[in-house]
This record gives sequence, C-alpha cells and structure tokens, in this order.
Amino acid sequence: MTPPQRPLLLAAGLLGFTGVALGAFGAHGLREILEPAGKLETWKTAVFYQLIHAVALLALAGWADPVARRIGWWWIAGVLFFSGSLYGLALGGPKILGPITPFGGVAFLIGWGWLAVSAWKRPGSEVGEL
Repeated sequence: MTPPQRPLLLAAGLLGFTGVALGAFGAHGLREILEPAGKLETWKTAVFYQLIHAVALLALAGWADPVARRIGWWWIAGVLFFSGSLYGLALGGPKILGPITPFGGVAFLIGWGWLAVSAWKRPGSEVGEL
C-alpha cells in the first residue's frame, strides 16, 4: 500500500464504520426522538451520504493517481459539513448548522468534479475508458 492510499483507506473504514453505527443508532436508539420531531428522514439522508462517500473513498484508494488524495479530502470535508450538520440538526442542534450543510454539498461536488476532470485528462486513456 502506497502512502497516499493509506489515509483514504483509513477514512473509508472510519466513515463506513461510523455510518453503519449511526444508521443503527438512529433506527433503534433515536427513533422515538427523531420520528415525532419529523427528523428521521434528515438522519437517514446524513447516513446515506456518509456511507456512499465511504464506499467512494474505498474505490478511490485503488486509483493510482496523485490527485486521488485531494479528491478524497474534499469528500471527507463534505461528510463532515453535510452529514455532520444534518446529524446536528436532526438532534435539535442550533439553527446555524443549516447554512453549513450546503458547504458540504459543494465539497462533494468539487470532489466529484475533480474526479471527472482527472479521469478525462488521465494520460493514455481514451474518452470513456478509465
């Protein structure tokens, strides 16, 4: 394993582990709090985006491209800001968390956009061939 891959694999493992744990906790431990407040769907959305990006990080770690690590950090920031703010809002956190959520969404978009541009510009690849 090359050094750039290790942080991505570590982040994928941590985000995957905590995503599953938070999903189970929301469904079982917090359901009686989240459901009456109408926040269960918010919690589910946070978990969904966290888990999707955990899997994406895992795949990214296998991509031998120097830009992969930078893409990964954008996705990690996206999880922290997007999912993190949604978790906080679902638990009744301060409303200031609401304006933070879009920053996470933008971080996700930057990471995905950077991935697409990097794949497009990758030497030796034809369009549509990754």
